[in-house]
Amino acid sequence: MSLSGVFDYLSGRPRHPIGPDGRMALSDHVRELRARLLKSVLCLVIAFFVALAFYEHPDGGLLGLVMTPYNDARDMLGASVQTEAYIKGATGPLMLQLKLCGIAAIVVSSPYWLYQIWAFVVPGLHPNEKKWTRIFAAIAGPLFILGVLTGYYVLPRGLKVLIGFTPSGLANLVEFNEYFSFLTRMLLVFGVAFEIPLFVIMLNLAGVVSGKALGRYRPWIILGTFVFAAVATPSTDPFSMCFLAAPMLVLFLVAEVIARAVDRSRGRDRGGTDQWADDEVSPL
Repeated sequence: MSLSGVFDYLSGRPRHPIGPDGRMALSDHVRELRARLLKSVLCLVIAFFVALAFYEHPDGGLLGLVMTPYNDARDMLGASVQTEAYIKGATGPLMLQLKLCGIAAIVVSSPYWLYQIWAFVVPGLHPNEKKWTRIFAAIAGPLFILGVLTGYYVLPRGLKVLIGFTPSGLANLVEFNEYFSFLTRMLLVFGVAFEIPLFVIMLNLAGVVSGKALGRYRPWIILGTFVFAAVATPSTDPFSMCFLAAPMLVLFLVAEVIARAVDRSRGRDRGGTDQWADDEVSPL
């Protein structure tokens, strides 16, 4: 295959003319999907090899970034608890390097492969749907990153509490694969939890949930948030629960304010039949 053929293969350009109604042939849809998948995989492979170069960097690298919460927790414990991290098995160090660099490649290249998914889906949406999905995409990314950073900040305190249960006279040995799974679950829970209020706003925009209903069920939302934070956080300490619940409650309150503003702009709080949400019964 020539170089021009490779570029044509990766471009995914349609080979059949697009109809006046904007529709594309099924074969061209499949060709475009294949091209976007190949671009995403190529970006992941490049990011993976770049991550290998930064695995053990003099300034800490990926391994140092992952071990920082554990080292901070060990410093907080001081001499009260003896704890060490270890890698199990002859193939453990290699699998650790591959797994860590693979996850780093997925995270670093996420803007590109998410854009490929976005570019494939957006042409099939209506103009109004495109507007709201752009707003959703612009807000969802920073919110997820904020949640991950919050989880990374809380993690040393959660580890300190968990390792602190070690009885005196015994040493705590932390197997790295288990620790790495615990870290990724913790960060993922915080990242996803910060997205929930955004979904509430999207449901309000779709007319499923009203701002008045959110205000009516606010005590239950607060209780449910704390229950969710207690169950979702892998650690059992109250600090991690509060650090997850407090920002979620603030975001829920912001979501309620925005939902009420949307309801007013749509006339749900005015006279007439529009003052009631779709799921509410009028006094009549």
